[in-house]
Amino acid sequence: MSKKAKKIEVENTLVEDQLRADEDIPSKIDQDILDLVPALPPESKAPIPYDPLQRYLLEIRNFKLLTREEEKELAIRVKKYNDQEAAFKLITSNLRLVVKIALDFYRYWTRSLLDLIQEGNVGLIHAVRKYDPYRGIKFSYYASFWIKAYILKFIMENWKLVKIGTTQTQRKLFFNLAKEREKLKSQGFIPEPKLLAERLDVKEKEVEEMTQRMSGGEISLETPVRDNGREMLLSFLPDPGQPVDEKLAEHENRSILIKKLQEYKNRLKGKELYIYENRILSEQPMTLQEIGNKYNISRERVRQIQEKVIEKIKRWLKEDIPNFEEQYADFIK
Repeated sequence: MSKKAKKIEVENTLVEDQLRADEDIPSKIDQDILDLVPALPPESKAPIPYDPLQRYLLEIRNFKLLTREEEKELAIRVKKYNDQEAAFKLITSNLRLVVKIALDFYRYWTRSLLDLIQEGNVGLIHAVRKYDPYRGIKFSYYASFWIKAYILKFIMENWKLVKIGTTQTQRKLFFNLAKEREKLKSQGFIPEPKLLAERLDVKEKEVEEMTQRMSGGEISLETPVRDNGREMLLSFLPDPGQPVDEKLAEHENRSILIKKLQEYKNRLKGKELYIYENRILSEQPMTLQEIGNKYNISRERVRQIQEKVIEKIKRWLKEDIPNFEEQYADFIK
C-alpha cells in the first residue's frame, strides 16, 4: 500500500472512531444559530443594522440540510467528475456544522467567532476534496475532523506572537489541557501538573511548560524598565553581533592583506603568476587539469607549483607584516 493510501486510511479511521457518536449534529446546529440571531422586527422596511456575524448566520440558514442519500450522491459526483456545482451544495449545506464546531472552540478564542468560522470553512472545503463516499462514513463526521483541525491550527498560531505549539505533544496539550483541568475540578480533584500529566499521558514538565506558555503574556522589548524612564528592556539584551571595534580591525586587516597580495603579484611570472591569478585568488578557480592542459603538464605538477607559491607568500607576509600569524590565522590555515 502506498504512503498516500495509508494516510487516507488513517484519516478515515480517525474520523470513524472519533466522530460516529455525534448523531444529533443537524438538530443541534439550527438551535445554536437561532440562539445567536435576534428576532427580526415585524413589518420593518427600513435597513436593519446587523453586524457581520449576525448577517452571516442569517444567510447560511437559507441553505437546506441534506439527507444521507443526497449527501452521498453529491459526494460521488465530486469524486468521479469533479462536479463544482455538487461541491458547492455539499459545502453550503454544511456551513452550519462549521458554526456549531466554532462555537465549541469559542470559549478558548474569544476575540472573533468569525475568524474561527472562516478557518473552519477552509477545513470544510478541504474535506470535500479529500472525502471518499465509498467508505460508508457520513460526510459531516469526516468534515468535522478537518474543520476542527483547521480551527485548532488557527488558534495555536494566533494565540500569541510566539507559537506555543510546535510539536504533536504540545498541540495535544494545548487543546486538552484546559478541558482536562475543568473535568478534574468538576470531579472534586485539584488539577495539579502531576495528575494532569497522568491523565493526558505526557510528562509533568510538558504540562508545566504549556501552562506557563498559555498563561503568560507578551512584553514589548520597547517597554520602559522604570516608569517615566528612557531605558527599555531592549537595551539589556546582549548583542549577538560582532563588536564594532572588532569589525573595524577586521576590515583594516583585510585591506592591508589585499594590498600586500597585489604587491606580491608583481614578483611572479609565467606558470606561477597564472596559477596565482586563476586558482589561488580567483573566486571561481580553474581546476588542476585545466591549468595542466594549458601548460602541457600533469595535475600533480600544477599542485606542487601552487603549494610552492603559497609557501612563498606566507614567508614574505610574515617578514613584512608584524604579528602576521596572530592577525591572519585563518589565512595561514
